Amino acid sequence: MRSLHDLPAPAKVNLFLHVVGRREDGYHLLQSVFALLDWCDLLHVEQRHGAGLSREDIGQPVPDDDLCLRAARALQAATGCTAGAHIVLDKRLPAQAGMGGGSSDAATCLLALNRLWRTGLDQHALETIGLQLGADVPFFLRGRNAWVEGIGERITPIDLPAARLLVAKPPAGVDTPSIFRAPDLQRATNPAILSGFAADPLRFGHNDLQPVARRLCPDVGAALDWLASQGLTGRMTGSGSACFAPLPGSAKPVAQPPTGWAVRECSILDVHPLVGWASSDKSSVEG
Repeated sequence: MRSLHDLPAPAKVNLFLHVVGRREDGYHLLQSVFALLDWCDLLHVEQRHGAGLSREDIGQPVPDDDLCLRAARALQAATGCTAGAHIVLDKRLPAQAGMGGGSSDAATCLLALNRLWRTGLDQHALETIGLQLGADVPFFLRGRNAWVEGIGERITPIDLPAARLLVAKPPAGVDTPSIFRAPDLQRATNPAILSGFAADPLRFGHNDLQPVARRLCPDVGAALDWLASQGLTGRMTGSGSACFAPLPGSAKPVAQPPTGWAVRECSILDVHPLVGWASSDKSSVEG
């Protein structure tokens, strides 16, 4: 049976996140830059007889019906594929972090199974499936750092400078819907322009969700304070609770983080390691 191994599903951080308005249907209008990181989950997929799907966790456990299995079912439904798969997920990214781990897993699973099953869907077709799974999945399928607008559907690829970031994820997570329901959420930040961001990409703007998240989850404040204790200026990514800070070239080794935290020095990727897989490329896979 064919198989694919050690397929990365990278995290992302929001270098900034502005809420610039709200649609009549209640969805918030956003502006952000998504940056891919070299902190990744790993997936291994193996074709199996019949149309059955199964998943095995060898890292942190995830819910039984996770986005990988949902992605696999969605690809079967969209293509009529009668093949099955066993998916092994080595979960290394923290959950409830605002780093897109589940969406990235789903994207890598779609890319892998599209190749393993030889379903031959192109970029647009995979994105259509991915959008049903989560607003961030198309970003990971495109595989490039991006300027993101609207409700997340307007994605413009951009180049980012090489940079190292220190990412700190405290134990507690944040309930994203609670942030967006909060009456004190800033919803009227002036729209930004790409040239303004490009002038200082690692320090541009802010995260409008951060003040509310910090109020709802004290761990967000603790992470920002810990980064400040290292002489770094931190910012929350997404809806939290992970926070990050750019590391200067002369950065010294960081102090030991509090017990139970996930802390890692990361680099911004130029492109997703699987960029180009979202095509009808039917290259051979391992036997």
